[in-house]
Amino acid sequence: MSLTTYIIFAIIKLAIVLFVLLTAVAYIVLLERKVVARMQNRWGPNRVGPFGLLQPLADGAKFIFKEDIIPDSVYKPLYIAAPMIALILALTSISLIPFGENWKIAGYHVPLEITAFWNGNGIQDINIGLLIILGITSIGVYGVALSGWSSNSKYSLLGSLRASAQLMSYELSLGLSLVGVLLISGSLSLRQIVDSQGGSIVNWNFFGRLQFIAFFIYIMAAYAETNRIPFDLPEAETELVAGYHTEYSSMKFAMFFMAEYCNMVTVACLATILFFGGWHSPFEALHIAAPALWIAISPVFWFVVKVFFFIFLYIWIRGTLPRFRYDQLMAFGWKFLLPLSIANIIVTSLVLALRS
Repeated sequence: MSLTTYIIFAIIKLAIVLFVLLTAVAYIVLLERKVVARMQNRWGPNRVGPFGLLQPLADGAKFIFKEDIIPDSVYKPLYIAAPMIALILALTSISLIPFGENWKIAGYHVPLEITAFWNGNGIQDINIGLLIILGITSIGVYGVALSGWSSNSKYSLLGSLRASAQLMSYELSLGLSLVGVLLISGSLSLRQIVDSQGGSIVNWNFFGRLQFIAFFIYIMAAYAETNRIPFDLPEAETELVAGYHTEYSSMKFAMFFMAEYCNMVTVACLATILFFGGWHSPFEALHIAAPALWIAISPVFWFVVKVFFFIFLYIWIRGTLPRFRYDQLMAFGWKFLLPLSIANIIVTSLVLALRS
């Protein structure tokens, strides 16, 4: 594959992924509103379009045409840049996610990953993809921190300080929870991590490789990093009005919400890749005969199904659990998740050493 062809395919994949992702974000918001409404014995949005399916379009139009109010006391350059930083970093991490095996299009092998290409011998992806994603997500807090400081509001500042402390506290546990997976797979490449779980559901890290404790640590830390209930202290409407985005309106306000839901999708994709076999089918070991078209699209289908499950889990937890107090949030991260993640590394290392 020549450089020109690679660039063309990369641009096409980028456009498709951005369209699908932003559409998915809009309808995840609708799904959340409908599911939480049913949990609370309400109907949820049901006026705009059949079954309320056009509600995301109405919300988008409202954000676009709403008056963009900038308070006089803000530091304008960073106030404007903060939501852009949050959204751009949230979108960037998706470019490293592999969604399935390569497809053959017009005689070319096209990997289902924006940053990967076919080098003639196989798929060449970024071999430290997981490390880059962790780096991108960790600096995503700059958007939140800058928004709180530049807004010149005590509520916004308290929210951004909480977000910064929360991310630093849980980033350590999140990173350590993945060490067991890296020891088993022996690679930082997301594609190689998925390949190491192929063949059977028993090979998935969550089941056969006994990384369910690591998964629990990862999912709790990821919820804290995305500021979702029960870890939504940076927003905490009952305490801080709306937290770090109190002084924002119109599309700047929408950018923060889009960044939050894009980060949710990233967390769901990583959980699928690292612990649940990525695009591998749970029935792979049965060797069921299937049409060629299904063989081509089934990896993407199973990947999307698993991601949807984790998105639904996000929503379920929001409708079920109350918010932590701030001291409980810090204690849970430092006194429980961190020691548990270290213990998981020690046990995984001992098991691998005894097996070798």
